[in-house]
Amino acid sequence: MSNIESLTSKILEDSDIKAKALIEEAKQEEKSILDKKKREAEIESKIIIDKAEAEAKIRAERVISNAEIQVRNMKLEAKQIVLDRVFTEALERLSLISKDDTLEFIKKSLLSSEILGNEELILDENIASDDFVAKINSYLKELGRKGELKLSTEKRDIKGGYILAKNGIEINYTFEALVKLMRDELEAEVAGILFS
Repeated sequence: MSNIESLTSKILEDSDIKAKALIEEAKQEEKSILDKKKREAEIESKIIIDKAEAEAKIRAERVISNAEIQVRNMKLEAKQIVLDRVFTEALERLSLISKDDTLEFIKKSLLSSEILGNEELILDENIASDDFVAKINSYLKELGRKGELKLSTEKRDIKGGYILAKNGIEINYTFEALVKLMRDELEAEVAGILFS
């Protein structure tokens, strides 16, 4: 997982730069919207003052409040776009790691999991091999686990990682599923790093 952590760290650094640019853009947009809405509020309040000074004040406050809500919503949308980009880029970079690194990840993941060894292993057809599964089975036997993993004949478009299947139940360890899971766990932390 150190490869993923260092890759994630690099992605976060790269994304921090992009995030700052987006936030600066959002701040400029915020200022423009606030200035425009304030001008509108001032003009409207001058017209209404003759009729009712109190009503003018309430309307001006409403306009400014709505502008602030719009700006806040725009900032939140910009932040969400940045977060989407960060996690999309993380997945893209993970899908570009070498075949050897992918196989090493799969090996370590399988050996550290609670598998029994009688599951079916679904791999990307570009890295799937009986030799690799045989090596994993020998490692599992060394760990005292009975049974043997079998390489599935089923072909799927997996861009890294693997799927374990047993009795119609699948456990998804594809990079896409792992990034999605990590996003749920890390999104608040990543947002704190990018936007603080």
